[in-house]
Amino acid sequence: MPGKYGSGRGRGRMRRGKMRHVRRFLEPCLLLLLQLGEAHGYKLVSELERFGFDPETLDPSLVYRALRDMEQMTWIRARLDEDSQGPPRRVYALSDEGEVQLAAWMQDLRRTKDDIHRLLQIYENEQEEADG
Repeated sequence: MPGKYGSGRGRGRMRRGKMRHVRRFLEPCLLLLLQLGEAHGYKLVSELERFGFDPETLDPSLVYRALRDMEQMTWIRARLDEDSQGPPRRVYALSDEGEVQLAAWMQDLRRTKDDIHRLLQIYENEQEEADG
């Protein structure tokens, strides 16, 4: 069913047997990367592989859109790097508000992890009962 972001592009859906990452999962990943240090967009895109994003299929425009949205929400700030070779690039850094948001994301993800663990436990118990 189409949602706020269209027909499912970038949202969690099955593809070739693997669950695609939810678009909103980009936000905590980017915030964590920026907590480690400021970076330009290209570096952030490449570093997302650490979180399971496939660099072959990750659309960089989703990352840049998330960065722009987070900058508007004041979670991050950007400056132009005039010292870069070629045209100036935007360099992103985590703001104090971004630190607060990151902590909230981590708390929510811990609760979600616990919920998923419970779901899997119930499923596995049901499977064992059905098999045995």
